Amino acid sequence: MRALAIVPAWNEERHLPAVLEELRAAAPSWDVCVVDDGSSDGTASVAREKGVVLLRLPINLGIGGAVQTGYLWARDHGYDVAAQIDGDGQHDPRHLAAALRPIEAGTADLVIGSRYLGAGGFQSTALRRAGTRYLSWFLRLRCDARVTDPTSGFRVAGRRAIELFAASYPSDYPEPEAIAFAIRCGLRLQEVPVVMRSRRHGASSIGPGRTLYYLVKVSLALLLLPVERRRNAELSG
Repeated sequence: MRALAIVPAWNEERHLPAVLEELRAAAPSWDVCVVDDGSSDGTASVAREKGVVLLRLPINLGIGGAVQTGYLWARDHGYDVAAQIDGDGQHDPRHLAAALRPIEAGTADLVIGSRYLGAGGFQSTALRRAGTRYLSWFLRLRCDARVTDPTSGFRVAGRRAIELFAASYPSDYPEPEAIAFAIRCGLRLQEVPVVMRSRRHGASSIGPGRTLYYLVKVSLALLLLPVERRRNAELSG
């Protein structure tokens, strides 16, 4: 299977060299595509020096736009599998092999790495964990998705998921909404245990003050998702 690791990166000059070296060591058969999301530092230069595919966005689109750009590349270049690996070093590419197995076995179209299925690693703050539990409950209520880590950005997509996300992907705080979108479009979802790492530098864009805003925005997006899908179907028909 042709496999691509999508690495969305915004001003990740400090983290990116180690991320790309880890990918090369843990998954040597995978191609790597760095999506430079309008960085103002040397992110693009690092990607060029490492010899990976570099896609440069002229402005910062956010994580949703960067990830969709990677899926578009994967779709248009015939990849069977595409993984999302954050450019900040939190994701361990050694878990790619385990995440790939359900897709190779034909039992899943989208695999999510969950930090809550195993022991150890960085599991975020108590407030963020409470928000995660709420989103897990809400996703189960809205679309019967049974996910323990809906905000995890560590994901491996098969061909059906690649085509779906290349055509349409949530733009802002996309992880939970992408799960609901995939389930409602008939994709099979599975989780595997992973160990997350804390950021070596900088801070998350979702601090304590933005957690409530994040939860409200994602909840509204999940509530409106069926309406948006019907509207899109009417427009395409």
